[in-house]
Amino acid sequence: MARPDKAAAVAELTEKFRESNAVLLTEYRGLSVEKLKTLRRSLAGTATYAVAKNTLASIAAKEAGVGEIAELLSGPTAITFVTGEAPEAAKALKTFAKDNSQLVITGGYFDGRVLSADDVNKLAELESRDVLLAKAAGALKASLFQAAYVFTAPASQAVRTIDALREKQAAEA
Repeated sequence: MARPDKAAAVAELTEKFRESNAVLLTEYRGLSVEKLKTLRRSLAGTATYAVAKNTLASIAAKEAGVGEIAELLSGPTAITFVTGEAPEAAKALKTFAKDNSQLVITGGYFDGRVLSADDVNKLAELESRDVLLAKAAGALKASLFQAAYVFTAPASQAVRTIDALREKQAAEA
């Protein structure tokens, strides 16, 4: 029979798994409480960082429909529940891991599939959604400009040809 506190913890974790866009896993062995507070502050607004027992997290993940992540839950694992943009949270973890070698990114779950540590690092290298949208808009604008130039080129070429003919007639007369 499950204890009420464990059942409540599983229910809370299950809800967090369901509400998250992505889940990123890290090993935090050797980090002080102060450093963990700093990490949580850097993730504020895009994600929450929680330390949970692996067995409870595994049960919650299965209940939430992301049971594939259970294979990554070993050792001292902390879970980053991403509610904002996943690349921003991955960047924050990667930046923190550069400064603090004790934090090791072990994997995650995003868009219906399990991510390896390399996949999370690739996700961190993605530019933000706003930057990607701006680049797409710039590319569309450039192609529209090129199309407009192609459509106006014959008309402007005809005008230049007529002007050249006028100058030639004026020079001959």
